[in-house]
Amino acid sequence: MKFYSLNGKAPVISFDVAVVNGIAPDKGLYFPEQINSLPKSFFETIENLSNEDIAFTAIRQFVEETIPDDILRGILKEVLDFDFPVVDITPNIGTLELFHGPTMAFKDVGARFMAQCLGYFSRSHKQEVTVLVATSGDTGGAVANGFLGVDGVNVVILYPSGKVSDIQERQLTTLGQNITALEVDGTFDDCQAMVKNAFLDKDLLQHLKLTSANSINVARWLPQLFYFLFAYKQAKSKGKDIVFSVPSGNFGNICAGFVAQRLGMPVNHFIAATNVNDTVPQYMMTKEYSPKPSTATISNAMDVGDPSNFIRIRHLFRDNFETLKENLSSYSFNDVQTKQALKEIYAINGYIADPHGAVGYLGLRKYQEQHPNVYGIFLETAHPVKFLDVVEDTLTEKLEIPSQILRVMGKNKASIKISTYQDLKQYLKRS
Repeated sequence: MKFYSLNGKAPVISFDVAVVNGIAPDKGLYFPEQINSLPKSFFETIENLSNEDIAFTAIRQFVEETIPDDILRGILKEVLDFDFPVVDITPNIGTLELFHGPTMAFKDVGARFMAQCLGYFSRSHKQEVTVLVATSGDTGGAVANGFLGVDGVNVVILYPSGKVSDIQERQLTTLGQNITALEVDGTFDDCQAMVKNAFLDKDLLQHLKLTSANSINVARWLPQLFYFLFAYKQAKSKGKDIVFSVPSGNFGNICAGFVAQRLGMPVNHFIAATNVNDTVPQYMMTKEYSPKPSTATISNAMDVGDPSNFIRIRHLFRDNFETLKENLSSYSFNDVQTKQALKEIYAINGYIADPHGAVGYLGLRKYQEQHPNVYGIFLETAHPVKFLDVVEDTLTEKLEIPSQILRVMGKNKASIKISTYQDLKQYLKRS
């Protein structure tokens, strides 16, 4: 399988080169040349397969020319060593828990998969790589944990000062070794713009090999399709049409869901649920894509005003708005509604969601107003303890701190403060 740039002005390349490059020379995102459907028998018998076998079958076509099958199976064994349960909230609503990994966020799978791939590729390429990543919350911790101690790879994480939770900040600033945190005086969009500028800076690229671990990188983005297959495996026995409601910021997760759909997974519809950063909900109403500066919310991982991966979704549907609308609905919700949803979910059966999952729940409930008979799954993308103050204040409940979080609570934060792209460039050239 080859990968090409969505801007169409860069060479077609193999998976390993796409991973190491991160973004194409023409500034475009990489995309697979084709997505081949899996046999119907795969979905008919999916409940009999292990998660590792499901993942291997789903991802193999994208990587088979660059990663031998035995290496791929070994990578997946390392990556998928925790559970992905669907928990029923009501007879027609379930939540897919994606927070049972080491940093308690859905990004653990993509970050670990990419780290394992990059470690394998760097051994064969014999070239040290610097992973440059912007985070609005959970990406930083997942990438830091996934890449910690990987030979030949240095990681530099940019995060907006004062705009991530305390636990999220500790997860990306306390590890040391090959991980460096840069605390940016600005928003996530400022962090992301700095990362993109670095990839286009020819002077900087003469000094070091850069790649990205944001969901713009195909190795971070594609493995997220596993979640939807794992959920389908569990929900298939419901005997109902299935829809997914995905809390959406940079839109990588829901885009991977559409890839799972292209592989043949039976799914009726997707819902992209956002906070007040409503660029995509507005697009779905007006057909006008108008990115804007991001606004800070209690669901901070979704504070994205110009979601990078939405272009991949539009490309999947050949930029046909009507076809896209048949498959995607998108709604936005504010912080007051999000807190009310936390209370509503808790009142149903005592389930404690995080603010992002609550937004996903709201999107699902809105869709079910017109489609009451579907079985809807909203994605719970982070453990509620990562948003301790918001959740405890809203529910007036004390949360138990899991062991993964306790490990970072007592550690000292270490970050380097920067304000401009020139600050970033100077740091990278010195390091």
